[in-house]
Amino acid sequence: MSRQGKTTPAGPGAAQEQPAAAASHRPVTVTDIARAVGVSRATVSLVLRESPLVHPDTRARVHAELQRQRYVYNRAAANLRRQTSTIVALVINDLSNPFFAEFAAGVDEALGERGYVTLLGNTGESPERQQAVLASLMEHAPAGLILSPAEGSDAQALRSVVGERGNVLLFNREPADNTWDFLALDNAHGAQLATAHLIALGHREIAFFGGHADSSSCQQRRAGYAAAMAAAGLPVREQRLIECAPTRSEAATTAQALFTGAPRPTAAVCYNDNVALGLMLGLAARGVQAGRDFSLTGFDDIPEAALSTPALTTLATDPRARGRQAAQLLLQRIASPDAEVARTIAPVQLRLRQSTAPPPL
Repeated sequence: MSRQGKTTPAGPGAAQEQPAAAASHRPVTVTDIARAVGVSRATVSLVLRESPLVHPDTRARVHAELQRQRYVYNRAAANLRRQTSTIVALVINDLSNPFFAEFAAGVDEALGERGYVTLLGNTGESPERQQAVLASLMEHAPAGLILSPAEGSDAQALRSVVGERGNVLLFNREPADNTWDFLALDNAHGAQLATAHLIALGHREIAFFGGHADSSSCQQRRAGYAAAMAAAGLPVREQRLIECAPTRSEAATTAQALFTGAPRPTAAVCYNDNVALGLMLGLAARGVQAGRDFSLTGFDDIPEAALSTPALTTLATDPRARGRQAAQLLLQRIASPDAEVARTIAPVQLRLRQSTAPPPL
């Protein structure tokens, strides 16, 4: 029986003929598309891989036929045939933070230029969720992984899912016993710059606000803060190292911790911009105006930092550029899987705005 045979109508107005794939309930193939358009299978494959070698008119006809026949591209099967993968997994610890949205956009841009597709996962700062997300993404056999670890991540737990020798790049947080490539912001130097700026304005009681002490990036930023305080002969008071989740909402509710005990701080170096913006809200709820009654700095320079009231003094990190840099470092690892482990520190720059001023008289 011909595969092009007619079906029996189910009733008045029913379609008299259906595509062969629908009639036999089999998946639409590249061959089906090629026959319908009148091109070779190789041409359809090039269109699926977004190759620039196909004429735009031909590409448009192929895409129209793909849509008409509801073709689904099985990328995993294609990867198996080529013995390679064009997938890269990107796992973010907090996608609600605008910094990571920009970072992810930079990763995707750079990978897309090289013909890779990004699979994105978000852990919400949960190591347990992180394990589940990684396990799911690893089922797609990605060519590599870019991971910004959740707070409290364990390297051995990560290896149990990712493997010992995978093409992996960690970003900005580093579990103990890390054996993968690592890209970090210059956390210590950045916090040192922010603290020195507040000291130069005349502040002497300065808090470090936000983050958790077991996070490597928080440890590094606290170390920079402590170095600047020590250089100025100022004490680092334990009660002024205030922890909270690096989110806006928790920073706002934790603001009251600044006003317990004496002497009270007149300024704070915040773990990141999200924390700083949340602290501004918490201060405002107490009738304290940032930039006039209390000075604070952020870290990241997310787009909102320049638009807040007052505009936030912060450390500019260029998150989109960092995303592109992370992608490029991972692609280098994919190309040279046996190369030495690389550690890269990206520079930061202090941006002075209106959230910092001399302490009130």
